[in-house]
Amino acid sequence: MDETPAPIGARRAVIVLGITQTIGYGCSSYLPASLADSMAGGVGASSSMVFGCVSAAMFLQAFIAPRFGRAVDSRGCRNLLSGASLLLAAGLVGLSFSQTLWQLALAWVVIGFGMASGLYDIAFAGLVGWFGAEARRSIAGVTLIAGFASTIAWPLTAYLEHHLGWRGACQVWAAINLIIALPLHLSLPRDRPHAVAHSEVTSAPEVELDAFARRQMILLALALAVMAGVGSIMAAHLPRLLTAMGATASAAIAAGMLVGPAQVIARFGEFLLVRHIHPLVSGRISIVMFPLGAAALLLAGPGAGAVFAILYGAGNGLFTIVRGTLPLALFGSKNYGGRLGTLNIPSRIIGALAPVIFAVGLERSVSLSLSLLIALTLLAFGCMIALRRPAEAVA
Repeated sequence: MDETPAPIGARRAVIVLGITQTIGYGCSSYLPASLADSMAGGVGASSSMVFGCVSAAMFLQAFIAPRFGRAVDSRGCRNLLSGASLLLAAGLVGLSFSQTLWQLALAWVVIGFGMASGLYDIAFAGLVGWFGAEARRSIAGVTLIAGFASTIAWPLTAYLEHHLGWRGACQVWAAINLIIALPLHLSLPRDRPHAVAHSEVTSAPEVELDAFARRQMILLALALAVMAGVGSIMAAHLPRLLTAMGATASAAIAAGMLVGPAQVIARFGEFLLVRHIHPLVSGRISIVMFPLGAAALLLAGPGAGAVFAILYGAGNGLFTIVRGTLPLALFGSKNYGGRLGTLNIPSRIIGALAPVIFAVGLERSVSLSLSLLIALTLLAFGCMIALRRPAEAVA
């Protein structure tokens, strides 16, 4: 079977999408951590109400992402990603002009559409459309660059807020989408995605949705949902969790600063070893890191805060790659975008609800809440153990 050339070079695709994903996450997922309190004060609401608007945006993604994924399968990612830059810019401008909670909520709905059409799932599907099963290394490369999103976004947003106010910070992020992200997205090829033919032969075969494949989908969706919940909980509560365990505020912040570097180091290791390790192995390793770190925190107390942060960060960074590469390895590249969107419906719902539920649990019992997370991640690990490569499918 002859090789069909990809319409874009892998290095260029990784650089373009790495930059735009960094911008996309910086102006959406990482924005509330810096500006939620100021937004709340600006519209006369509580911070919890602002986070409620963000959760609504995440819920929205759960139900529209599969449709967007199928659109990438049939028409490519260029138009969706370009539209996402416009939607994110419009939503950010809407935030900056909001005077009431309802106006703020509407702006977050617009941002939710931008997130659904412009973040990892769409970028991963675009890469798979261009490179087929060979996209795994490109996916790792994009997440390696975008792993610096929080490192860049949090201090930049704080700087902008200090000098321009929270409304000005939102407007600058809108301009960044229009001036940097949009032209980069428009530079992507218009071609309908067509994967490299030889990769379809030498990699995992396509798996029909028979009983075995449905079981695989359920197991993977459950593992993805648990880890999405853990990730959203830690993003919102990690410093608070450590202080509740007895750490000082400065020690909690210092430990939290280790998460980003740990993520990047783990992703770099995956990028180097991508051809030698199956995504199932990477997935099992990434999941087991959280219960190990959490157990250390429960047993050793706040003194193990740094160990916990490093293990969580490394596992989370690695799992971000796995959620893109494992569906490709298990089910092949056909209908990848739609399948990824479907797999992540439970993840987006759990990711939206988990921080609120954990906040309630944290007020009642820190150790019990952390123990429950350990149990859930062990369940996810069990799902990963139960998953089988297509070649291992037996009746």
